Amino acid sequence: MGNYSEGHICQCLSLLATARRNAVVTITGDRQKTGEQFVEEVLCLARGLLELGLRAGDVVAISAFNSDLYLEWLLAIAFVGGIAAPLNYRWSVEEARLAMLVVKPIMLVTDESCQRWYSILQNTDVPSLRWHVSLNFPSSDFMKTWNVLTTETLKKYSMRSLPLNYCWAHEGVVIICFTSGTTGRPKGVTLSHTALIIQSLAKIAIVGYGENDVYLHTAPLCHIGGLSSAMAMLMVGGSHVIIPKFEPKSALKAIERYAVTSLITVPAIMADIISLIRQKETWKGKETVNKILNGGGGLSIELIKDATLFFPRAKLFSAYGMTETCSSLTFMTLYDPTMETSSQHLQKVANTRYTLVHQSQGVCVGKPAPHVELKICVDGSSPVGRILTRGPHVMLRYWGQIPEKASDSSNESWLDTGDVGSIDEYGNLWLIGRVNGKIKSGGENVYPEEVEAILLQHPGVIVIVIVGIPDARLTEMVIACIQLRENWYWSDKSLKHSAENKGLVLSGEILRHYCREKNITGFKIPKTFILWRKPFPVTTTGKVKRDQVRREVMSHLQSLPSSL
Repeated sequence: MGNYSEGHICQCLSLLATARRNAVVTITGDRQKTGEQFVEEVLCLARGLLELGLRAGDVVAISAFNSDLYLEWLLAIAFVGGIAAPLNYRWSVEEARLAMLVVKPIMLVTDESCQRWYSILQNTDVPSLRWHVSLNFPSSDFMKTWNVLTTETLKKYSMRSLPLNYCWAHEGVVIICFTSGTTGRPKGVTLSHTALIIQSLAKIAIVGYGENDVYLHTAPLCHIGGLSSAMAMLMVGGSHVIIPKFEPKSALKAIERYAVTSLITVPAIMADIISLIRQKETWKGKETVNKILNGGGGLSIELIKDATLFFPRAKLFSAYGMTETCSSLTFMTLYDPTMETSSQHLQKVANTRYTLVHQSQGVCVGKPAPHVELKICVDGSSPVGRILTRGPHVMLRYWGQIPEKASDSSNESWLDTGDVGSIDEYGNLWLIGRVNGKIKSGGENVYPEEVEAILLQHPGVIVIVIVGIPDARLTEMVIACIQLRENWYWSDKSLKHSAENKGLVLSGEILRHYCREKNITGFKIPKTFILWRKPFPVTTTGKVKRDQVRREVMSHLQSLPSSL
């Protein structure tokens, strides 16, 4: 058990109940709560959970759309020493069942987003389950299941006075956050109170969150990006504007209605927001948004330019991290309107992120946060190697698994991120790609992210995904799947013919020539370019599912050699 000298995420409640007592801290639809009201709701729910019989170390699975109630549940579970296991409401019934068999929750909390899961609520499917709770108002089907409770009925249990000293679970565990990996079955990442608090403090220090911020929840609370940013905002006492899930129209409406000052994005979210803003006659968000943190992949130079155009007052950051490190490891400022003119800074961004990309073998993702220790595990004399990290931000373990020891005994205390990169003389981390994502072509290693970063410089390319497909001669052949920017066209004609065309035209030959101009090594240049006409398959955090793209390319390449 912990003691008062240790960190606990519910320590934020004291600030909310005093300094933010009369300030609106949550807005969900037409429901608004002050700091005092929010804290009282959390404490009522915590009392109800204690009265029901929830004890320190018990796991509570929760799967729902974002709401103020979701935040209350996360804090109330932690208050009584429970462990929250957020599940992804987009999962299938079987995925949800398998996840719960891993974490063995005693309670499942859901809302209308998970109605299709009701079939797994029988004791024989998930033996550990004792209670099922409806986050808001249960449907008639829901009422037919066993041991049905609601958030409101649990709060009513709390009429009897109970001790309200918060508790810790064993090892200080507070969250089991499932990875949103692009391949394989998600694993439960065990995170401590300390990891969440340290990560929140890093975001507060670097991004600059404060009590005057109005933060729009664009990321689901079942993912570490949404969770860690929400926790940072709870710690500073800012205001939470919560929409059920990200949709461009509802996001822009919320930004304008509530004068949102900060939000987080992934490239897909940024692209959707900018696309919709272009269609608006007036855009009020220009005046209020002053902080944007992007993760889940780098923004193209065109998206950065668009972001600074439509959010001219916003300081724009990028972050690199993963669930296993409780979100962000490194941060980089892409644009700061208080330091330089837009044109000056964008030129610096272009120089740093793209012009030098081939010289430093990767994409610069900035410097580590103050609490983060990084090192590169190299083989031989090359400065490039596996990226390792250690510190209080690192997960305790994968839930239900005994951690594997590194083969190199000196690295036992370090977490292998699974990424490859290097650190330059200024302390910047340069990311090349995933160890498991590399393509073996002609005996050489090709990292998709490195090639993508270069091709994203071309003004006609808005999204690109590099995959390797089996090849008898090369082992794997490098294939580029691209989406064009608006008003650009694809041609199968020769380079000479395309150059004579005065329109905005791209072709495989033009892009191969562009790669050579950028001094990209020959074996890394894609052998085939495919025009991808539909959205790329992505996870809920916007990461491209490369395996699925690879399968579709292999399936369709013969019948549709130039377009998918």
